[in-house]
Amino acid sequence: MAQKQTSSLIDFRGLFRQYLSKWYLFLISVLVCGSMAYVYTKVKPPKYSVRASILISDDKSNSLSEGLGGLSSLFGAKGSVDDEIYVVSSHSVFRQVAKDLGINVQHLVKTELLGSNLAYPTWPVDLVTPAEMADTLQGTVLFKAIVNKKGTADVEIIYEKKKIGYAKKAEFPISIKTKLGEFTLTKTPYFLNDEKFKTVIYFSGYDVTAENMSHIISTDIASRRANVINLAINTPNPDYGIDVLNEIISTYNKRGIEEKNQKSIQSAKFIDERLVLLAEDLNRSEHEIQEYKQKHNIIDIEAEVRYQSTKKGQIETSLIEAETNYEIINMVAKFFKDPANAYSMAPATLDSPGLQAAIKDYNELILRRIDLLNSARPDNAALRLLTDQINAMRENLAQSIEKARETAGITVRDLRNERGKADARLGAIPSQEREYIDMKRQQEVKQELYLFLLQSREENALVMANAVPKGVIIDEAFKLSKPLGLPKKAIILFAILFGLCIPPTILYLRKTLRNRFETRQEVERITDVPILGEMCIDNSGETIVAKPDNTSSAAELFRLMRSTITQFILGTPDEKVIMLTSSTSGEGKTFISINLAASFAMMGKRTILVGLDIRNPRLSQYLDIKPRLGMTQYLASNEIKPEQIIVNVPSAKDLDMIVAGPVPPNPSELLLSPRIDELFKQLRKDYDYIVVDTAPIGLVSDTFTLERVADATIYVCRANYTSLNDLSYINELYDQDRLKRLSIVINGTAAKKTYGYRTRKE
Repeated sequence: MAQKQTSSLIDFRGLFRQYLSKWYLFLISVLVCGSMAYVYTKVKPPKYSVRASILISDDKSNSLSEGLGGLSSLFGAKGSVDDEIYVVSSHSVFRQVAKDLGINVQHLVKTELLGSNLAYPTWPVDLVTPAEMADTLQGTVLFKAIVNKKGTADVEIIYEKKKIGYAKKAEFPISIKTKLGEFTLTKTPYFLNDEKFKTVIYFSGYDVTAENMSHIISTDIASRRANVINLAINTPNPDYGIDVLNEIISTYNKRGIEEKNQKSIQSAKFIDERLVLLAEDLNRSEHEIQEYKQKHNIIDIEAEVRYQSTKKGQIETSLIEAETNYEIINMVAKFFKDPANAYSMAPATLDSPGLQAAIKDYNELILRRIDLLNSARPDNAALRLLTDQINAMRENLAQSIEKARETAGITVRDLRNERGKADARLGAIPSQEREYIDMKRQQEVKQELYLFLLQSREENALVMANAVPKGVIIDEAFKLSKPLGLPKKAIILFAILFGLCIPPTILYLRKTLRNRFETRQEVERITDVPILGEMCIDNSGETIVAKPDNTSSAAELFRLMRSTITQFILGTPDEKVIMLTSSTSGEGKTFISINLAASFAMMGKRTILVGLDIRNPRLSQYLDIKPRLGMTQYLASNEIKPEQIIVNVPSAKDLDMIVAGPVPPNPSELLLSPRIDELFKQLRKDYDYIVVDTAPIGLVSDTFTLERVADATIYVCRANYTSLNDLSYINELYDQDRLKRLSIVINGTAAKKTYGYRTRKE
């Protein structure tokens, strides 16, 4: 086999020489990577880590109880850090923070060529949106505004990657109507006058903002032995991160205080409702007394009845106290009978110490049930047991209060009977006075109740005001001094090192993975087919470079190729026909055919160039010669003589040519014609050298048909064009001896006035 086995060892010296010859790639790579790194450091602002920490209050912690002066136990503060960390990072907390801070609207401002900054807490252009839109918007609306030095702006509004509104050279305030509603851009006191800048505004719904916050804010437990929660956010604007973390802690504490004050809130609601009713009754009683006095012309009835009332003063006082107590008990009884208050906190306002203690125990069970509902499912066994216990205790309390109400009612009836006896002894007192006293007594009862409830409301408000939060702030939000990530100089240095690694990696991979050869040495390693020579890339633009007065590298290489052919390929004077072929079009076969023939003609030898690539004729186009008759016409007609198709090439002395002619419908059959043999028999007599330009052998079999008239075959390959598979095919042709005296010409290399030849090794 002619194909050689390539070495598995890497030629580092050869690689180094190749890389050194590609020094410009290293320079370009380093410049590009360094520039990209520099642009990155300018465009990407440094991020800072902002952190905060809170301690979750726990009744079981003695140090905390002492530090808070016992207030945590007073208000029933309980917290499990494993549960509370979910509350701190909950969607509802983040949503409230976004709403309170307004960070669902974010402003990016760009004033320089590169980079943009998160503007917070001030920005040059503000956005006015439709009311309540942020509550319902499930996405983000993007506003791009380019403001020129005159103060006008070009604005684009984009939603879901579609433009929904725009304005050109508009003056502030800029109002734009869209399918989502009308948006208005206004100037702020921080507007950049006489300066061109670009601002990008992101307007998101509160829910979307809360979801985004959950991705950038991290929460974790500092230690399993400590009830401490750490919060952190990485942001290019430390002021933004500090405000966000502090607001999260504040919102969490507000929520905790509200949970703790549920008992007080229920009591306050009950007291406020009763105060409204009592105020109406008290106003009505006072109005009735006023009308009664005006109707009966009573000025100072107390002075008139003082003497008669002295005896029953004590009875009246006792009756008022009894009726007041009865009304209080009656109100509490109504509270327990109302199904809506089944699991609400009961007011402990009775005079009976036993009932007050029982109601206090009942309220503690209610609080335990509320806490359990926050962390347990409705079908939780402990919850059901606690609910049954509350129901049973409520029934007992209702029965006890009902008995107390009956007892108070009996007391009131007894006092009224005693008062009736006293009234009977006051027969001389007019009925008007007795009616007035009844009205006055009712007014005093309601007034006492009203004052009592006012006092209870103030006491309840004091309890709510003294509630402490669950989260005790250990560290308010603070910024770490050094930015995150690598310093700018380190980024640029790594980019330069990376740039130095890219060219050798690409070159080596390209060399390893590509299916093309690049140099003559690669061809020599792959095949034993003799290499006739190599041809450099010619940039002169001339078709014929093999001229007597041309000393270019291409012309010299053709001279060297000619010498090799005459000395080593064509052995005898009768061997004159040189056939050129290739694997495919574009490898330079026709160009080399023309110049090889011209090189023979320069020696004063009569040379003819025969175009037998009748499927894709290019000779006449290359030389700009268009004779009337060509090879296909000669083969198709016995009337045409050889001398009729032979034309002289004006630009080359002693060089004639036969063009292919029109493309026939049956090229394969024509090339089998005996007239081919007759023609070449005649040409051998008339010419010293015959160069035949045939079809690419990798596409059609025409060249094999013409092998009968050739003395030698030159296979044209092109660097960075001919595939390694084609070289393997050349090896097969060489091994099978299907083409006479096969040799290779390498086209498109960097060769300069050099050539080589080696014979096949046996």
